[in-house]
Amino acid sequence: MATMCRVIMAESKRAFSRGLMLLLGVALQLAMITVSGNAQATAGSAISATPSAGAAINTSKAGAASQAGGPIIVPKDFSELRIESGDLLSVSVYDTPEFTNSYRVDPAGDLTLPLCGRVNLRGLTLPEAAKRLEAALKDSQILTQPQVNVDVVQYSGQYVTVLGEVNSPGRVSLIAPTRLGEILAEVGGVTPLAGARIKIRHGSDDSAPEEEVPYSRSQGTRETASILVRPGDSVTVPRAGIVYVLGAVNRPGGYVMLEDGKLNVAEALALGGGTVMQANTGGLRVIRRNPDGTVLDFPLSYDGIAKGTQTPLLLQAQDIVYVPMSKVKATFSSATGIISAAASAAIITRP
Repeated sequence: MATMCRVIMAESKRAFSRGLMLLLGVALQLAMITVSGNAQATAGSAISATPSAGAAINTSKAGAASQAGGPIIVPKDFSELRIESGDLLSVSVYDTPEFTNSYRVDPAGDLTLPLCGRVNLRGLTLPEAAKRLEAALKDSQILTQPQVNVDVVQYSGQYVTVLGEVNSPGRVSLIAPTRLGEILAEVGGVTPLAGARIKIRHGSDDSAPEEEVPYSRSQGTRETASILVRPGDSVTVPRAGIVYVLGAVNRPGGYVMLEDGKLNVAEALALGGGTVMQANTGGLRVIRRNPDGTVLDFPLSYDGIAKGTQTPLLLQAQDIVYVPMSKVKATFSSATGIISAAASAAIITRP
């Protein structure tokens, strides 16, 4: 009996030991799984945080340029970006943390690097700026083989001013040269009264000469597609010339000289709907006021123009085509009275 009890107790101890070891093994596996899951979650958080930080940097780059308000144009190729005054640059020098820091470009376009002094970076791309800083460190005998990386942390507020016959005139934030067509798209395009040429003044100097670019709504031009507008430029879309058709016509008013800006007397009369039955076509006149204030009066033959025996007069902006109603009224219609009537005429952008 005693022997049986000792055997049972020994078996119980062994079973207890095996159960304890099994429990310890299960607990160890659970602990390893938990640690592995936490490590993966931490790594995932770090990975997901990286794009957020990059987005914050990108936002700060564009945000600085948006201080002027309005839409922002960011170029597709950042290699075209040029360093300007006020930009905040991040400069890192390999294996030399003493020079790794953020530097602000001063109004003269210089970056002050410790022990090297001022280094002018205005107008350079980021790779060009890195090479110039490497040369400065080498010429100053500070480093023999410097390796410099330059990035832009924050761009200074830069913009293009767009005025004239556009739907949303104002400032367009810009951080790199952009094609004229994209600038016009950002301000809603041109109005129906826009002329056939666009003026661009490069830089902030008001005395600088303006560049004129032909522009057409119906068909694109190479000049418009290739011209580049840079930060600090101003774009002006002048109003198209207006020709007034008054008197005995069906739709009297002012008509815009669209597209190429050329219009003759026959075309102007067609825009006005032609003459009425009571019109005295023999008294057709064109009134032109010169810049010096003098007034020219051109009598024309409507019948000659209609038959093709007389070339239609090519009109200029602000010319007045006048068709009298009768011979008596034609006699008493003075050029001054016709000019006064044109001042109150409605502007018609399309027939």
